[in-house]
Amino acid sequence: YQNLFRAVLQRHEVRETETVHPQIMIWGTLEARVQGADLVILGGLNDGTWPAQPPPDPWLNRAMRKAAGLLLPDRKVGLSAHDYQQAVAAPRVVLSRALRGAEAETVPSRWVNRLVNLMEGVPDRQGPQALALMRSRGQVWLDRAVAFDTPVAPVPPAPRPSPRPPVGVRPKRLSVTEIKTLIRDPYAIHARHILRLRPLDPLRPEADPRLRGTVLHEILERFVREGGGQGGGQDALLAITDQVLADRVAWPLARAIWRARIEKAAAAFLAFSANTGGHPVLIEAKGAVTLPGLDFTLTGKPDRIDLLADGRLMLIDYKTGAPPSAKQQKHFDKQLYLLAAMAERGGFAELGPTEVAELVFVGLKAELKLSQTTLVGGEIDDIWEEFTQLIASFAKADQGYTARRAMEKQTDVS
Repeated sequence: YQNLFRAVLQRHEVRETETVHPQIMIWGTLEARVQGADLVILGGLNDGTWPAQPPPDPWLNRAMRKAAGLLLPDRKVGLSAHDYQQAVAAPRVVLSRALRGAEAETVPSRWVNRLVNLMEGVPDRQGPQALALMRSRGQVWLDRAVAFDTPVAPVPPAPRPSPRPPVGVRPKRLSVTEIKTLIRDPYAIHARHILRLRPLDPLRPEADPRLRGTVLHEILERFVREGGGQGGGQDALLAITDQVLADRVAWPLARAIWRARIEKAAAAFLAFSANTGGHPVLIEAKGAVTLPGLDFTLTGKPDRIDLLADGRLMLIDYKTGAPPSAKQQKHFDKQLYLLAAMAERGGFAELGPTEVAELVFVGLKAELKLSQTTLVGGEIDDIWEEFTQLIASFAKADQGYTARRAMEKQTDVS
């Protein structure tokens, strides 16, 4: 019944009255029949709009309607003519129409054509002169409308926002995931950490990508903590998946789709997890490193760190989308590189300073996709030096937080 009731209501349109000015009113023909005004603007004087085209009748033609005693469509045209005649008799009237519609040029309303033909046909009563005066008065308003869109002088583009707040209020602590934003869109860091702006939660929560990422990380974290990182079975992974989805995802369709994706990639993930050449030693553990002389702390929480047989580390990060390319990791998405630098500098108390051998992004979208980077000598030190210079530049008073400095796509939003 609820769907039927809504369908019936959606057949009709109820216009909401908007108060633009106390002396300006927007009426339909029905309201204009019983009211008057000193100045009346008649809009939409095109054939097919005023008067409107009669609705097609696939069942009865005109003769059959007349034989059945039904009203002919011409009756509505007659009512439109009556409305026009009443409105055009106001003390001051503006007749307006669009020269072109969405697809083609329009045809003037029959009321306008009749008026123009009548005035042009009585030269002995100065009809053409009166028509020319009417058009000249209308042209004044058309010229004003064109002037609105015609700049008097070239308008220079507004400068890109780049606020420079006092150094004392600039953020002294950022996570490794925020460094990408600091590089691509520094203004987003300014908005979040200095202006303290936060997006409002949606009025109607949905199963969005952010929730999908949170759920995936929780599933894999629990699976690895319970021994799955060393060859645990697919049944155990799917059992944890079902439990987490039931607890965290309230949308049955999303639960079914996300479970199917995990099930499809499960075998490949288990094979990767069992053949990393090491064993998990750190799972979702927080770490921090302070930059000497800059009063700045970098924080991070790696998804997983494996200890390899040679005593070095492998850092693993899970992605619900496609992993970043090698160039993106070097220049923008430096998350794993910075986590590796933190690990080598003792940023994780449970491990102490330990050399990192490999970085791995695990993409779990529809199928498992790996992006593995084997580190070479000095590579992490170079990344850390670039990062230190970046933070040092924002510690200067003349360095601004420029908006959208190096966005990957124009449609991206920080």
